[in-house]
Amino acid sequence: MAAASSSDSDACGAESNEANSKWLDAHYDPMANIHTFSACLALADLHGDGEYKLVVGDLGPGGQQPRLKVLKGPLVMTESPLPALPAAAATFLMEQHEPRTPALALASGPCVYVYKNLRPYFKFSLPQLPPNPLEQDLWNQAKEDRIDPLTLKEMLESIRETAEEPLSIQSLRFLQLELSEMEAFVNQHKSNSIKRQTVITTMTTLKKNLADEDAVSCLVLGTENKELLVLDPEAFTILAKMSLPSVPVFLEVSGQFDVEFRLAAACRNGNIYILRRDSKHPKYCIELSAQPVGLIRVHKGKKLWTVQMPAAILTMNLLEQHSRGLQAVMAGLANGEVRIYRDKALLNVIHTPDAVTSLCFGRYGREDNTLIMTTRGGGLIIKILKRTAVFVEGGSEVGPPPAQAMKLNVPRKTRLYVDQTLREREAGTAMHRAFQTDLYLLRLRAARAYLQALESSLSPLSTTAREPLKLHAVVQGLGPTFKLTLHLQNTSTTRPVLGLLVCFLYNEALYSLPRAFFKVPLLVPGLNYPLETFVESLSNKGISDIIKVLVLREGQSAPLLSAHVNMPGSEGLAAA
Repeated sequence: MAAASSSDSDACGAESNEANSKWLDAHYDPMANIHTFSACLALADLHGDGEYKLVVGDLGPGGQQPRLKVLKGPLVMTESPLPALPAAAATFLMEQHEPRTPALALASGPCVYVYKNLRPYFKFSLPQLPPNPLEQDLWNQAKEDRIDPLTLKEMLESIRETAEEPLSIQSLRFLQLELSEMEAFVNQHKSNSIKRQTVITTMTTLKKNLADEDAVSCLVLGTENKELLVLDPEAFTILAKMSLPSVPVFLEVSGQFDVEFRLAAACRNGNIYILRRDSKHPKYCIELSAQPVGLIRVHKGKKLWTVQMPAAILTMNLLEQHSRGLQAVMAGLANGEVRIYRDKALLNVIHTPDAVTSLCFGRYGREDNTLIMTTRGGGLIIKILKRTAVFVEGGSEVGPPPAQAMKLNVPRKTRLYVDQTLREREAGTAMHRAFQTDLYLLRLRAARAYLQALESSLSPLSTTAREPLKLHAVVQGLGPTFKLTLHLQNTSTTRPVLGLLVCFLYNEALYSLPRAFFKVPLLVPGLNYPLETFVESLSNKGISDIIKVLVLREGQSAPLLSAHVNMPGSEGLAAA
């Protein structure tokens, strides 16, 4: 009986934990055989059907070949072999043409493989590096049989220890051989040219010229020879090249390439370097006390505090919930926990059966807030954030007394006001930035519309130096006959204007004018010339329309200025 009571209590406890959890357990497969890290995970709508897939660059442990896997739900949809270990995976838009389906970029070895609709589209290879002159001279001597293999090995080892540039792959393979195999290797490869090829260590994307979510993006590559390359999204040419003091392993970017951008690179020497547009070398440096295992930029990315973890951090990634304006950091620990922090406040702790080695949060399938994790043993865990889940600071620790959780009967308007106030307090900076962005866009559109009006002479003011004119119209009367008076003024101070014409454009089914086209007398500077005409309304239904007034110069088809007259309804006909 005691054992039964214990099992019942355990079951009740598990149900209670499930009910209190913010996550729904969608899928767990400990035998999924997926071995990767966070940089090689990406979520994207690869076919433009609204169904987001998971792209995985699998490392292929245990002597297996690395593979590119695409998952739909819990199942592997497609997989293809890779020639080398993957370094990073990213999705980006290459062009503005319809349909707007993203391309997939996978960095592996010295190449970036680009796929569209999961089909190979383009392969970009890093440019070859110049070989070491001393190494080249040694192989030239070996080609002419002026040096024996043992002396060649001693000289290459000396170059490897002293030179800053690494040796070529051919020389490194030669140094690994036994003495009996050296002569055959030299005879086979001595005629080959020395090639030194670097590899890609990290990759991310940078918006080209717009900050929109569906804007065209460039690829940013970090290489083993301590360089950063920015690639054109269409031609895949190198747009910019930057140098670093160490090899980059993690990248974070913000801004647009054509406007202004900032790039943060975490390197193997334990430092984070900050680069900006048009800078070939880092502007700032942040020294860390340990080697970085992840890099995430939240807001401005300044170093503000340090949070101690209960175990070693294996991986990190960003949790961004757009519906609530939440940005948090996820950290996978070696003790099987995934901790979620906003700033330095702990929001949630997820316990997993095995240590998590990669994290990815975003839209998967048709669910907006999905957390995907892979474990050290190759397992796959998929969790979905509940729609009612709200992250509260310190929610995983001991909470307030139960009496504090009692709900008050707050009026609906007050509750909406309080929620809006809290939202503005928490996301004030983001809301201000969004307001400033919309304000700049509004000013830009107003300026473009004003420029278009000036260029097409749609304004009642003429800004040309030859005919500086001003026009406004007055309509008088109740109908069906209206008096239309045009007030035309020459705003020049010294120069009269001659040879102008006035033309009326209107719907002949609604209005009738005695003169739709007439000449304008000489306009003396500074005087207001009233030009009168009568408009007869032909509609007995009270329908009104716009009459366009154009002022032209003789011999020219483009108007100098124009005005749109909104005619009133004919009250006389309506009364009749």
